[in-house]
Amino acid sequence: MILHYKCPSCGSDMGFDSESGELSCQSCGRHETIENYPEDLLTSSFEADEANEYHCENCGAVLITTAETAATSCSYCGAGVVIADRLSGHLAPRKVIPFTINKEEATKAFQKWCRKGLLTPKGFMTADRIKSITGIYVPFWLFDLNSKVQVNAACTKVRTYTQGEYIYTETRYYDVFRDINLDYIKIPVDASEKMNDGLMDKLEPYPYDQLKDFKTPYLAGYIAEKYNYTDEELLPRAKDRISGYIESYISSTLTGYHSVNVKNKQIDTRNVNSFYVLLPVWMVSYDYNKSEHTFAMNGQTGKIVGKPPISTAKVAGWFSGIAAGTFFALKCVSYMMGGGFW
Repeated sequence: MILHYKCPSCGSDMGFDSESGELSCQSCGRHETIENYPEDLLTSSFEADEANEYHCENCGAVLITTAETAATSCSYCGAGVVIADRLSGHLAPRKVIPFTINKEEATKAFQKWCRKGLLTPKGFMTADRIKSITGIYVPFWLFDLNSKVQVNAACTKVRTYTQGEYIYTETRYYDVFRDINLDYIKIPVDASEKMNDGLMDKLEPYPYDQLKDFKTPYLAGYIAEKYNYTDEELLPRAKDRISGYIESYISSTLTGYHSVNVKNKQIDTRNVNSFYVLLPVWMVSYDYNKSEHTFAMNGQTGKIVGKPPISTAKVAGWFSGIAAGTFFALKCVSYMMGGGFW
């Protein structure tokens, strides 16, 4: 089933407008509120190995998509379409954070970000080399996790004092037990095998207070992917993401001692709740020096992540400047202590 949104006033294509948060017609300017938009999604589910052929309802062209694509644009007429049966049943997202940054704003923000690179090549900072910029709703699982932690440790406190002509060192020994209960809410893990996990992790944080009940009009005019991995498959990664926070919290409860020797530590982390959401990402492909660099931008906050090229000449100049400054400072010290300046 293809969902294609037509303007009730003029019949032109409608797409999601990131500025107003509504469906918008570029021809006549009509807006439709998405929260109240009537929509009946299919209740059947789509199987990944089904060979379905989809046609654009605007021009009739065959839509060429991968099995993971849930929303796209017709390559012939440009109409934004949503493949509803890839977003129904167990594949239906529960929530979505809509884009608030449009393509033009994303392009300007990326170009501004490039110019801030202190060690990037001059051509990278000044040239307009954006090869493509694509708005994608990336599938994520949000996990609510609970960790029950028990720790046994042997700790000491040492006190040194003087009495008469003698210096005494007093060491007290403690058996320390900690019984900790930790809750972590909305831990995001991207569920698309196409996306770079490192880039997706660095795009955080997302404003989860902006989560809205999922409706397909939010996807009109953008690309959307359905998840490749279930919450059960991604639970180990979610646990790994909070492991550092758990260790930090344990350490914070064992302060005030001169030594801490952890004898036993048990951590039991369980999934309390998990739900499937779509989060907005602008993917930027940037061509420089015959190489393609990929960057990602948070479609809500504008945060940009990725590794720009580094200028070896600028790096060499930076280290030379530090060396010259250090040499000059040492000469000044020598001069003030009575030595010659040269």
